[in-house]
Formats: sequence, C-alpha cells, structure tokens
Amino acid sequence: MMNERIKERRKLVGLTQPELAKMIGVTKATISQWESAATSPKGENLYNLAKHLQCATDWLLFGKESKPTSNAEWAGPMETWDSNTPLNDDEVEIPFYMEVELAAGHGIAEAPHYNGPKLRFAKSTLRKSSVDPTNAACVRVSGNSMEPVLPNGSTVGVDTSQTDVIDGKMYAINHDGMLRIKTLYKLPGGGLRLRSFNTDEWPDERYEGEIIKQIKIIGKVFWYSVLL
Repeated sequence: MMNERIKERRKLVGLTQPELAKMIGVTKATISQWESAATSPKGENLYNLAKHLQCATDWLLFGKESKPTSNAEWAGPMETWDSNTPLNDDEVEIPFYMEVELAAGHGIAEAPHYNGPKLRFAKSTLRKSSVDPTNAACVRVSGNSMEPVLPNGSTVGVDTSQTDVIDGKMYAINHDGMLRIKTLYKLPGGGLRLRSFNTDEWPDERYEGEIIKQIKIIGKVFWYSVLL
C-alpha cells in the first residue's frame, strides 16, 4: 500500500513527520493522513514527497513489483503569454496546443508560424532534458486515467523528436484521432502495452497486429505541471 511505502521510506531516510512536512511545505497532519491512507499525495506534493524520500514517484504509487518509470518532472508554475510579452534571456516560447490540434499533428512540422497560446520555458529546463525547443510542444491532460501523477487539467511538455519507445516512459500518442498520455511498453512483434497510473479504473491495454496501426507516437513526455 502507498501509505505503508511512505512511512517505510520516511523512516529509512531518517526523517520525522514534522521534518518531512517542513521540507514539502505541508502540515504534520497531512503527513499523518498520507501514512494512515486517509488521503494521498498528488501532483506537486507527490513529486516533492518522492524527492525528499529519495525515491521514484512510481515506486510510491505502485511498489517494487509493478513499477513503471516516469520521466516527467515537476518544474514549477508557468504562465501563458503572447508575442507582445518580452522574453527574459533564459526563456524560450513553446506552443501550447489544444489536444485535438496536437493529436492531428497540427502546429509541429505542419505549422511553423504558430500564432496560438504559448508557454514560457527556461532554456536551462530544456537543456536538462536534452530537448530542442523547436521539437517541444505542450498540451493539457484531460480525464483521470493518469491520476494521481497527472490530475485532470495538468499540462505536459512533449518532445516530438523522441518517438522510439523506451519501456516505462510516458508518451503522447494519437490513438485513432484521440490524444492520449500513457506509459508505454513494447510487446513482441511490434505491439504496445499502454499503462495508466490509475490502474483501478484503467487496466492495461494491449495492441498488436493490424490494430497497432491506429496508434501514432507524437513524442515523449519530458515535463509536467499541475494546478493544485
């Protein structure tokens, strides 16, 4: 259980509940609730909890036996802007697409002069993830299939140059015209297994043979942001 893993890891790294609460920026009561399974950490709190417990968010969520690896990282708040807003020296503009646009492929290679909403990114953030700004796009996540890591309304950054599947990484895919964010695993014969974080409501999906042609990989998720 997630609550047991939180408590186990906290004791292993030698932190008290008040010490951990101070590091994350929550109350001791919140830590107690997490460890008693009264509530669960989500979004930024989940990322910060894993950071200070020195473990992966996926280990907290799934444990050792079912541990997909996330390559998304909380990088703080962001703001929308337009072409009239000056950029700082360490900033670059990344297009922010509606999900239908990204699923259809518009705005990447097809629309180099994109004039829609944009998000500011620090160049250092992109360099850390080895992402070329010209290959980056952002899109909003809808639905609860990727909770608690990506709650409904989260925004993810996608590197459209990274379309080769690495097991356990998160990808944006065009599934028969529908944008989906999933953790992918390769299957023998060129198939794919799609995994959601919310496995209670969204079991694994397997696609093999001719049906795999319905899936086009848009790119690998390298970043996410959550509004709490």
